[in-house]
Amino acid sequence: MIPLDIDGHRFGIDRAVEADVPALVALLADDLLGAGRESLDLAPYLAAFREIDRDPNQLLVAVRDADGAVVGTLQLTLIPGLARQGAKRLQVEAVRLASSTRGIGLGTALFAWAHRYAREHGATLAQLTTDKARSEAHRFYEALGYRASHEGYKLRL
Repeated sequence: MIPLDIDGHRFGIDRAVEADVPALVALLADDLLGAGRESLDLAPYLAAFREIDRDPNQLLVAVRDADGAVVGTLQLTLIPGLARQGAKRLQVEAVRLASSTRGIGLGTALFAWAHRYAREHGATLAQLTTDKARSEAHRFYEALGYRASHEGYKLRL
């Protein structure tokens, strides 16, 4: 576990384990948008976790408080590519922090750690997607230096 000390609060960053899945799903659902799209059925989440955990280009993160409770998560994907002179990208997805931890700098510290992780693994660009309705998240990402430089499109399959 990688320790994070933020203004008198102690957290740890760790690779999520299967036992963390219920807490991770609860974080995903404890959200205005997530409340309408997440499920109480853990079976699809457990199957997804196992697939993510087997893939060496994936890192599903569990952020733990001093008592070991999961209070945050994000998924990091390293994407090798030909574009930009063969640049490797870091894709950041499913960022969630427990409401009790917001506003103390945990998100900023978590992203700083994710950016170091990316550089250590050869990535030269970090990217993420965020729902257009998440204006607070947009402000947060912009404060970190992210720019809304592209339009994203999705197609339900």
